[in-house]
Amino acid sequence: MNYAPLRTIGPFSATMLIAGSMIGSGIFIVPAEILRIGGSGGFLLLAWTLTAALTLLGAHAFSELAGLFPRGGGQFVYLREAWGRPVAFLYGWTMFLIIECGSLAAVAMAFGKFLGAVVPAVNEHRFLVGPFETGPLHLGPLTIGPYVLGLTPARLAAILLLGGLALLNARGTRLGVGIQNAFTVAKLGSLAALVLCGLLAPAVPPAVAAAPVQAAPLPFFAALLVAQCGSLFACDAWNSITFIAGEVREPRRTIPLALLAGPLIVMSLYLLANAIYLRVLGPVAIAGAPGDRVGTAALEAILGPHGDLLMALAILVSTAGCANGLSLSGSRLYQAMAEEGLFFPAAARLNRAGVPGWALALQAAWAALLTLTGSFTQLVEFCMAAALLFHMLTVAGVFRLRLRRPDLHRPVRIFAYPLPPLLYLAGGAAVLGALLLWRPSYTWPGMALVLLGLPVYVAFLRRPASAAPLDEGSRPSRRSAPGA
Repeated sequence: MNYAPLRTIGPFSATMLIAGSMIGSGIFIVPAEILRIGGSGGFLLLAWTLTAALTLLGAHAFSELAGLFPRGGGQFVYLREAWGRPVAFLYGWTMFLIIECGSLAAVAMAFGKFLGAVVPAVNEHRFLVGPFETGPLHLGPLTIGPYVLGLTPARLAAILLLGGLALLNARGTRLGVGIQNAFTVAKLGSLAALVLCGLLAPAVPPAVAAAPVQAAPLPFFAALLVAQCGSLFACDAWNSITFIAGEVREPRRTIPLALLAGPLIVMSLYLLANAIYLRVLGPVAIAGAPGDRVGTAALEAILGPHGDLLMALAILVSTAGCANGLSLSGSRLYQAMAEEGLFFPAAARLNRAGVPGWALALQAAWAALLTLTGSFTQLVEFCMAAALLFHMLTVAGVFRLRLRRPDLHRPVRIFAYPLPPLLYLAGGAAVLGALLLWRPSYTWPGMALVLLGLPVYVAFLRRPASAAPLDEGSRPSRRSAPGA
């Protein structure tokens, strides 16, 4: 028997889902890499400002699409309506193989990394199984890898986190959303406390604040674009609420509101946090933070010896909450694909709690395998180029739908159209080109996996009894329930 989900997610929970999915480990780690790329505090703030602009422009464009198609599956549905089933399948395929599960794995690995700061036995360098080194593989000018496979205590902690969250979310959306709200409130409070404490703490001397860092051998504009890999990762998942739209109350109103409020709150805190890092540490200390744990180093500088432990605990909460949000929302994408015959049929089944239990399990299992493949940086670079490509295709779909289906009711329209989507596409194209050109080792393989989805799509089409796409009016009715 298949059970129907409840519409339990209100405006507050929708905003918390986005904010909680966005805030993971990136804000506490990637500033170190950005400074090593650009070499100055001004570069760090400029990189995050560009990321904030791209994120808010993309979220604004998605608001129109969310109003048009307020159903489960989110971006998968938008791509299907704008570009057809093949493109939508490639997105779903890439989400499962790289983007969503890769992000889950990267955040879970960061959880294990910071757990090592609290429990030294959880070491990220000591292998329980392996290591097994692969590559580098040289294909003309392209170098793929190397990858270091194996199981460390930190990776084991990541796997246990993924499994535990999948089990909790399988018990119902209300429980999963409640956990997410608690995590997100704690994370927002932790970031706000970091900013406040940093403002009250003494600043580093002017000479330390102005000290440059040895930058990567890249032209300034190229370095700024390459640096977006890490900062965009730290801001990704701003579209997470769209996947679970089938469980949102009044989705045409709630989702566009959350797409505005969630990213705006997070990006404001991110910019303030980076300013505090520069104020209490300086560029050299940020770039050289042990294990890239910039957040830990900052709070240690503010509060003394106990600061590192407090920040490590805060980051553990942050990464666990981010992983919970990704687990909760991503599984609904695979459910939507399976309902159309484009994914494993079991992923479409809802359990007694009205959630796609098999989709949650498949997602957790693949993300767990990805944790065995490489470092945090490798996983970030592996998924970001593909994610950006599909975000751009989705935003471009706004233009296509306005031209081909002007009669559709649009309860939300893009302000100052067509400028915001055009700016997003221009910025996204520049970043994508820079990543493909200057970071080919982990971006080109991700693009290749996108194209490998084509024969898989054909295979799914040849399966018997492949489900037809469901229009909004033909979907089973879903009961509403009061929610936050």
